Amino acid sequence: MTTREQFGQHYHDFLNRRVDPSGLSFWTNEILSCGLDAGCIEVKRINVSAAFFLSIEFQQTGYQIIRTYKSTFSDRAQHPRGFPSYREFLRDTQEIGRGVVVGQGNWELQLEQNKLEFARRWVVRPDFIVRFPAGMDAAAYVDQLFSISGVTPTQSERDAAILAFSAGATEGCARALLSVTNSSSVYNKHFNSAFVLMQYLGYLRRMPNNAPDNNFDGFDFWLNKLNQFNGDYQQAEMVKSFLVSGELRGRFGP
Repeated sequence: MTTREQFGQHYHDFLNRRVDPSGLSFWTNEILSCGLDAGCIEVKRINVSAAFFLSIEFQQTGYQIIRTYKSTFSDRAQHPRGFPSYREFLRDTQEIGRGVVVGQGNWELQLEQNKLEFARRWVVRPDFIVRFPAGMDAAAYVDQLFSISGVTPTQSERDAAILAFSAGATEGCARALLSVTNSSSVYNKHFNSAFVLMQYLGYLRRMPNNAPDNNFDGFDFWLNKLNQFNGDYQQAEMVKSFLVSGELRGRFGP
């Protein structure tokens, strides 16, 4: 697989959209700038690959979806560890990122509209209403979202979410959900686990506990290692290991 093909695939695997030529040229040139220096090429491939997860676009689309699930579902059979399934992740990320290419057009407004529309539909889902029934007051609703997320919010984060709830009915529920999932406490809480999750969803196109693993042992190994190095994926050698894995290479033939 050529460099352009590899990073073109990253657009599909991480951003769930078609390649934009200017972006692909930028990332490809990062590698080509190394010339024939094999060490430079290896480091650049790792950094460019990680950059798709770290990008504004992914953080506001794919990671937004992960935070939404983690704030709604606790560990259960349908959503182990509160994660979306691979198909749910693809579907929801495509929905929230529709028409969004960072740096092109009025992408920020489009993204905010997409996120709000998604949240409005999310809070009327039957499996959401079971956990957050009509009639919950603002404090109970917001506190439960933060509790499922596994964080203790700051007072200002809690106040902001309660204020957002005051929009009333579906609109209030949707805006409070966005306030919670966009809070620094929730964002920081799930960042490393989402980074590890995307090694599986992005590169391997499967959940961590799907075959051939059939459990979360591999996921836990990489999460512990990433935490050990304070999120430094280079020192943890996480991205590198997935990029050279036999399972990833098997996606594209021998």
